[in-house]
Amino acid sequence: MGSLFSLILIILSSASLLLTEAEAEGIRSARLLDLLIRDYMVKSFDRHLRTGTVQTINLPANFSGIEVDTARFRCGSLYRYGAQVKEFYLGRGVNVQPCAERVMVVRQNLGSNWSSINYSKYDLSGYQLVSPILGLLAYNAGTDVSSGSPFEVEILATESPIKINFSNITKASNTRGIRALCASFEGDGKVTLRNQVSPDVCVATRDGHFGLVVELPPPVPVRKKKISRWKLAVGSSIGAALGAFLLGVLLVSMLVKAKKKAIMEVLERRAYEEEALRVSMVGHTRAPIAPGTRTTPTIEHDYTPYPS
Repeated sequence: MGSLFSLILIILSSASLLLTEAEAEGIRSARLLDLLIRDYMVKSFDRHLRTGTVQTINLPANFSGIEVDTARFRCGSLYRYGAQVKEFYLGRGVNVQPCAERVMVVRQNLGSNWSSINYSKYDLSGYQLVSPILGLLAYNAGTDVSSGSPFEVEILATESPIKINFSNITKASNTRGIRALCASFEGDGKVTLRNQVSPDVCVATRDGHFGLVVELPPPVPVRKKKISRWKLAVGSSIGAALGAFLLGVLLVSMLVKAKKKAIMEVLERRAYEEEALRVSMVGHTRAPIAPGTRTTPTIEHDYTPYPS
């Protein structure tokens, strides 16, 4: 019973993974994914939370693997004190443009599946993504966030850069002893690479989507060994001799087979003729014989013997 229950759980988990991958395949645009996440965030945001309190947004099941957190700030307070939303640390001097009063900061963790599928169109030739994509976006937040769709605003770090800490979400930044690079995925399909400022920590000057990549090792060229001329000549001679020997064996076998076939045909013909003509040996000569057809003599009834 336990094994059956475990099998059912495995099947259900596999089906859930396939559905997630299928959904991700259907939403291949990173921009479209951001808009869908924004709409779900607006619907489930608790506007009674205090300013600066981080709230986790529960997405539908078909977005399994994506984590979203959001917090609302006053633009002036964000500029004076900065803020931290999960892996993102916004230092002092952060400008939000345009912002009338409040801003809603959204943090995304797209997970492995959604990251690899929705950002596959970016040119990462020679590099491999080794972390989930982290997104930092901002939207205007009025008195009632749930009314309408807020428009996107920009976060600009003019005095101190935005720090992104990947240490809690990836263990592959030092793959094969190579330190990963910070990748910034721009909206126009461009990827900008920078060095880390410390292990698993990157910096940025504005909002966007970020990840860690490692450079793939170049393909190892196959070196062809040079063969000396005398070895090539000896090898060619041996190969030619072996080929001639095999060809001779083949010809001999074909001749023997043809000869055997001719002998068998002669024997079969002779056997047929002997059966039809009944050949027998007369001395040292083979000659056909006829079957016995002699009439048996009979004594006539009117036979009168001569007197002695």
